[in-house]
Amino acid sequence: MDSINDVILHAAGQWWIYPILLVFFFVDGFAMVAPSETLIVALAAYWRHSGEPNLWVLGTTALVGAIAGDNMAYLLGRRIGTNRWKWMRRPRVQKVFAWARHELDKRGAVLIFTARYVPWGRVAVNYVAGTTRFRHRTFFWLDAFACLTWVGYSLAVGLLASSFPWLHDNPLLGVLVAVVFAVVLGVILDHAITLFHRWRDTVDARNAAVTAVAEHAHEHEHERAARPEAADDYSPRRPVAPEPADAPDRTPGD
Repeated sequence: MDSINDVILHAAGQWWIYPILLVFFFVDGFAMVAPSETLIVALAAYWRHSGEPNLWVLGTTALVGAIAGDNMAYLLGRRIGTNRWKWMRRPRVQKVFAWARHELDKRGAVLIFTARYVPWGRVAVNYVAGTTRFRHRTFFWLDAFACLTWVGYSLAVGLLASSFPWLHDNPLLGVLVAVVFAVVLGVILDHAITLFHRWRDTVDARNAAVTAVAEHAHEHEHERAARPEAADDYSPRRPVAPEPADAPDRTPGD
């Protein structure tokens, strides 16, 4: 165990780890590989024990790689769609694409931001955003802000989960605890985001129903106003009093 700790700690302090991380974060943006946040969490946990790697450089590397990978997925979605490669045509992946397309049509900004926290969901959203011709400039800035908060969140999880006193003498165990903690928190966050989108669907459906009823009533009132005689058709008719019979003619002197 000590030898494994030494090897990992030595690698964490080398300059070449950052280009490797940059490539990993970049590929994670458009290919469904291992969630990259677990790597940030693990390295942040090692930093607490050894001071390596540099958290500022790690965070910057993750941010640049994540933004570049997400925009690559956007451009690939615009160029090749969501059916070109074999892994895209799997039923489960197609189901995720369908969900992303459905949500993107209704609340693009919220989805692009929240999807960054869902490991495979963000890949689907990035592709679909390109396929549907979502405005690239808007996508870029929304995604950049989402990546910035995602990096901060991942670093904070790694530092928090590795801060327990009984882990100070065993950095490898601290990394394992941090990764498990990140996975559990990610599942909870995934479910929370799903519930949030379902709640928004319910609210949107209710608002659409209210709007439809109001529009129908308005159209009915407009039709009645355009045909005033139509209002008489629905009003009760009053009985007409019979006219009095004409009195017999009387001549003077009768």
